[in-house]
Parts: sequence; structure tokens; C-alpha cells
Amino acid sequence: MKKSRDGDLANTALEAASPPRGTTESLAADADPDSGPRGDLSSLGSDSEINGFVNGDQKIDKYGFVGGAQYTGDLQHEVPPEVLRQRESKWLDMLNNWDKWMAKKYKKVKLRCQKGIPPSLRGRAWQYLSGSKVKMEQNHGKFDEMDRSPGDPTWLDVIERDLHRQFPFHEMFIARGGHGQQDLYRVLKAYTIYRPEEGYCQAQAPIAAVLLMHMPAEQAFWCLVQICEKYLPGYYSAGLEAIQLDGEIFFALLRKVSPVAHKHLNKYKIDPILYMTEWFMCAFSRTLPWVSVLRIWDMFFCEGVKVIFRVGLILLKYTLGSSEKLKKCQGQYETMEKLRSIDPRYMQDGFLVREIIELPITEREVEKEHLIQLKKWKDTHGDLKYQPPPRLHGAKAINEAEPHSQKALVQMPSIVVHSPPVSPDSGSNSKKKKDKKMSKEQKKEQKKQKKTGKVETVANGSTADETNRILKDEQNVTQPVEFAKELNQSMLKKDTQLQQSEQSLSSEETEQDTYL
Repeated sequence: MKKSRDGDLANTALEAASPPRGTTESLAADADPDSGPRGDLSSLGSDSEINGFVNGDQKIDKYGFVGGAQYTGDLQHEVPPEVLRQRESKWLDMLNNWDKWMAKKYKKVKLRCQKGIPPSLRGRAWQYLSGSKVKMEQNHGKFDEMDRSPGDPTWLDVIERDLHRQFPFHEMFIARGGHGQQDLYRVLKAYTIYRPEEGYCQAQAPIAAVLLMHMPAEQAFWCLVQICEKYLPGYYSAGLEAIQLDGEIFFALLRKVSPVAHKHLNKYKIDPILYMTEWFMCAFSRTLPWVSVLRIWDMFFCEGVKVIFRVGLILLKYTLGSSEKLKKCQGQYETMEKLRSIDPRYMQDGFLVREIIELPITEREVEKEHLIQLKKWKDTHGDLKYQPPPRLHGAKAINEAEPHSQKALVQMPSIVVHSPPVSPDSGSNSKKKKDKKMSKEQKKEQKKQKKTGKVETVANGSTADETNRILKDEQNVTQPVEFAKELNQSMLKKDTQLQQSEQSLSSEETEQDTYL
């Protein structure tokens, strides 16, 4: 197989572009009001508003897409609300007792990932599955530090040229200089600082963009780190040796899954790197319908890279796996065109998930084939120039390899709301109203008791029974006058506590809410 495309493999899969250069600040400052589809960018908040899509020009689907190949519209099958609420309740219980579930009930976690993570909890679940939540807590303040750093101008130039190409039909990234593009820039820049020896690879941009659709920038960064270091190590390093090696592994596994497809591709000398680079490096985020992308990512975070292998094998099996289907693919060009336009039936989430679960390709088989292909690689190319860390196959392996404290999994608040200031007179006003209300109630009670003639009152408005009860508790009370005096003091003390309590509730203390 040919290996002469080392530095240009990413460009083969991800097309080049050439917009202007700059920094995070310039992304917003350079946004030309006339460059977008509509209107002035300065006074509007969301990126969809900036481009006028909220005015009825284009309906936004439930995932934030306004068009393009991944726009779902209203055709998508909806999970019944009651089923969704049940799943959310189960996932909340798992996330709140994560270590226990991973240690004793991992099979149940895997099953629930296969069913699909509830949208409201997907971002949080991905962080727990990947171990990025723990990683972030262990590196508290690191992202902010890197965010303030200027970074390498060479990488920043390349990153900025790629920003507008990431999901251009999604409301979060649709505007040049919009909120989504700025956060994407921050995440990718931080990675070049965190791993200067790797720098930036084009395929990281769609990965980071998908993460930003589900979580804030800091969480997305640490999730990207886990994908690059644990799930797909070496994929984004110079030379892209890891993806070439996985291409050989993939082709060897294809012989077992679909001998017909393997024979056809081998006949026309179609290297795996020609069709699987974008699939694997972008985790199918630019290939499949959006619902399928989310379902596959749910399983990928739980079970690891074998899910990506299975998806690719399934697509080849059903696209090139029979002589009937190969009649129109008599040549390299025709075959590549067929792989660029896979039948939508084979990319639907229901079909794919069922096939993924049933396909018997395990992490053990992937690792066994990895050792075989690594030996062949060394025989023909020598040692790998970049030695990536060992690949971990999913959430369980990551959880066992990286011990952590329970505190690292505590969900910290992401939104802080400050209460408006309250005037000093508000506490005294509420006290006066309360006193007035209590006085009215006491008079009403006295009137009622005098009518019946059964209850006798004392000077402070308390009933005789209440007085007897308090007298028993107070050992030093010998005279009615002293008792009345102390009881009045007690009432005043209670009123003072009520006032202080009301003032503290209306003070400028922060109220906190959290992301699910």
C-alpha cells in the first residue's frame, strides 16, 4: 500500500480554504456587517439572529441546524416525553453515583448509552464517560491560563482559516466572529499550547465544534484532550502515522466482515486512507445524519474506538458487499464516487445502531490486529516517529486507569446569578406588616375566647394555657410582672431574628444554578 502522502493526508480529507488572519478579539472586530447574509452584527446576541434566521427565513431544527446535509427538519422520530423523563431520571441517578455504577453496573451503563443519552444530559454524560470531568478538576485554572496566553501565531493563522468551515449551517457557527467561532478558536488555540509538539490538525476542528454544541469552552477543551490522548492517540500528530496504521487494521478486519468488499478494494488498489481518513479522524461527524452522529458518539465515549471501526465496516459491507452492488463500480473512480454517496438507508440511526451492536468486532481483535500491523509497519517503515500513549478502549478502561477522588465528580455550578440589591428599609417595612398582622390575629382570638368564656388572657396577649406552659419551663419566674417582662423580651428577640432572616434572604448573596 502507498504511504507517500504523510503531510497531506488531512488536506486530502479536509479541503483547504484561505480567509483572513487574527486573534479572538479580531474575530468579532473584523466581522464585516456586509459580509454575512444579512444586517449589522454589532447589536444582536445570537449567531442565528445575526444572520436573520429568526425572522422566518429558515426554520431551525431541534439540533440548531438551519440547512445543509445534517438538517433534520420535522421528519425525525421523537422519543415520547414520558420515556424521555424516565431516561433522564435514570441517568441522573447514574451520574450522581458514577463510581458505583462504573464499578458494579458497567453493562447497564453501556446498554443505556446504546439506547441514546437524553439530550439534556448528553454533555455532562460525555464528560463523565471520557474522564474529562476529572481531568478538568485536576487541572483547575489551567484552561483560563492558556486562554490568556497569546499562543503560536503560526498555528493561530491556520486555526482561523478553518473556523468558518465547521458546520456552517449550524446556528452556533453560522456567523463570522460569532460566539461559536470565538469559543472554537479558544479551544483549538488552547490545545496548541497544551500540546505544542502536536500543534493543530484540521480534523480537530469538527470534533471540538461538536463538543461545543453540548458544553462550555473549558469542558469542551478537556473533552477534546481525552479524545486526542485516550480514544484516538496519535491521530492528530505530525505525519498522521496512527491513522495510517489504523487504516491497515481496518482493511484487515474488512476481510473478516466482508470478503467481497475487501477483494474489490484490493483489486483496484484503493488504499483505506483514501476513504476512511475523514470517517475516523472526525468520528463520522461530517459524514452521517446528525441523529446518527449523536447516537454513535454516545456509544463511542462508552465503548471506545471499536465503535468507529464497526461503523466503517458496516458502511463498506452494505455499499460494496455484493456482486450486484459492484456492477456499477468497475474502477477506482466509480468506487470512490459510490463511497462518497452512500445510500441514506445505511446511515440511519436505527439501522446503524442495531448493526453496530450485532457486529462481532471486539477491542481484543482490534488490539491483536494492531500488533500484527505494527510489526509489518516496522519492517517496511522502521519505528514510528511519534510514539503515542496507549489507546484506552472506552469509559471503563479510562476510569480504571485514572483513579480519582469523589470530589472530582461533584457537579460544580456553571451559572452564577446575583440578586438585585434591596433597600435598607425593606426589612423594617416587612417587620411592621408582620407585627400588624399578628396584632389583628391576637385581637380576633381574644374576642373569640371572651365569647366562649373558657379561656383567660394575660397582659401580653398570650392565653392562660400558653402562660402555664412557659412558666413550667422558666424556673426563676416568681412574679406575674417579671414573667410578663421576660415574655415581652422573648417576643422582641423572636421579631429581631425574623427581621435578620428576611434581610439575609434578600441580601446580595449569590444564587447558583447548574448545567444538567
